[in-house]
Amino acid sequence: MENKVSIEIPPADLQAIKDAIAVLVTKLGPLLIALTEEERKSLYKMGEASRPFAEKVLEYVVSNPEFLPPFTDVPEMQKDWKAITELLPIYNALAQLCSNLDDTLMEAGSEVMVPASSYYKSVQMATKLAVPSAKPIYEDLRVRFERKPKRPAA
Repeated sequence: MENKVSIEIPPADLQAIKDAIAVLVTKLGPLLIALTEEERKSLYKMGEASRPFAEKVLEYVVSNPEFLPPFTDVPEMQKDWKAITELLPIYNALAQLCSNLDDTLMEAGSEVMVPASSYYKSVQMATKLAVPSAKPIYEDLRVRFERKPKRPAA
């Protein structure tokens, strides 16, 4: 098995990372919102292909306001567009970092679980062979593999 993850983060670096996250939480957190799943589903979404369209509309509402519906709040549209252009690079950088962090955690977890499972199988075999001290280890570790009873259907 190839060992792809072999890192040791110096305590000072780890603290600096935690401090940087605290800055993000403190400065960015209060500006952000959380949507319910229903709210997310109901929104008219702007994807990559829609950004140039929206940017052009924002130019036209200023140069040709005669087509503007009376209920449209142009300053709020412009404010939202500014937020998008400022937040999107931050989101993209964090999304890439989170993706790599997720992959690293998954790989490191696998690198722990494969030998851990081998150890468990070895203890399991030792228990079957009545090797002294194997049974308490097996009893402690087997909890991970016990199946929980299914709930009866309502």
